[in-house]
Amino acid sequence: MAMTDPKQFLTKIFEAAVAAADPELTIRRHLPEKPKGRTIVIGAGKGSAQMAAAFEKAWEGPLEGVVVTRYGFAAPCERIRIVEASHPVPDANGLEAAKLLLETVSGLTEDDLVVALVSGGGSALLPSPAGSLTLADEIAVNEALLASGAPISAMNTIRKHISGIKGGRLAAAAHPARVVSLVVSDIPGDNPALVASGPTVPDEASRADALRLIETYRIALPENVMAHISSTAADAPQPSDPRFARNEVHVIASAAVSLDAAAEAARKQGVETVILSDAIEGEAREVGGVHAAIAREVAVRNRPFKKPVLILSGGETTVTLRAKGKGGRNSEFLLAFAIGIDGLTGIDALAADTDGIDGSEDNAGAFADGSTVARMHGAGVDAKAMLAGNNAWTAFNSVGDLFVPGPTGTNVNDLRAILVR
Repeated sequence: MAMTDPKQFLTKIFEAAVAAADPELTIRRHLPEKPKGRTIVIGAGKGSAQMAAAFEKAWEGPLEGVVVTRYGFAAPCERIRIVEASHPVPDANGLEAAKLLLETVSGLTEDDLVVALVSGGGSALLPSPAGSLTLADEIAVNEALLASGAPISAMNTIRKHISGIKGGRLAAAAHPARVVSLVVSDIPGDNPALVASGPTVPDEASRADALRLIETYRIALPENVMAHISSTAADAPQPSDPRFARNEVHVIASAAVSLDAAAEAARKQGVETVILSDAIEGEAREVGGVHAAIAREVAVRNRPFKKPVLILSGGETTVTLRAKGKGGRNSEFLLAFAIGIDGLTGIDALAADTDGIDGSEDNAGAFADGSTVARMHGAGVDAKAMLAGNNAWTAFNSVGDLFVPGPTGTNVNDLRAILVR
């Protein structure tokens, strides 16, 4: 197979995946019925501002509202206020934004409609410490969760039990208005109650579940946080609560849809494609090693897939912090992958977060091939040492292989694309 520019090919695959989750397309297909009363738009997440802009364009009639997104992720809106806050660690702006959302949905009637635009990242963007807890407590919990290696579903189950807005509480505050949640899922399995810790979508997970997960993943939380989670004050509303009876929830974009679009884009260029899964979880470096083993098997033995082939997967891996290096789960995945295919020709890969940001830096992920580790060595960088120190960003930056598309306006989890030719 002739492939003059594998990076360009992989970039086009990423763009096709992101385009399939474009809010302007997905929201228009899921517009709710107009209410007799007011239309209030609320939202939170790394894609919420673009979702708000798309909703404004599609909605015929008056509306008002407020959404919160990550710093630098705002989009121009005329009637919906956009507030920016910190992600992945909460800050005071997020605290004020959460208060503003709760105020926005207070005092509504059963004739009013609340449209909730929810996407990944909303958990950190909506700190609302419950009871006597403080913002510092919520920050401490978030930092502990991010360092724990726990899957996102576990993190969000814990988060909702220390919050005054998550776990369906924002929708409960809007009662008796009808709440229609339009959700862009970044959660393996696409459970909308776990996206952004479900501010408008309750689930059945209990504080007993939260305590079990804290023990399972050995997460050290402040004593006052543990005391709160252990008390009835932490109990979240259940899906059977009558306040949610008229509400609707629609997952309007997901990893599965985006992976299908990426596969179709590859096939149009004559490249056969396989999708391993849209819901892969686990330690990023371990998942990277497994993907490298599959790519090696194809490259060397032409099995289990015949080359040329594009291997796609989605989901959300985790990183257990062992040091204070720079990086994110996609760059860590790819560094382990690069080590696993070191010296092989004909393998090119891209791992990136579909929201455009991987970890705390400005890259979505990175590119790698069989020469990556050798090129890092030539730049004075030890790939294995970088991986051990959670320093994948530094490693890929040393060879100019970071992938920096900028904020995409959506968030349907990670895309891993491996071309074997």
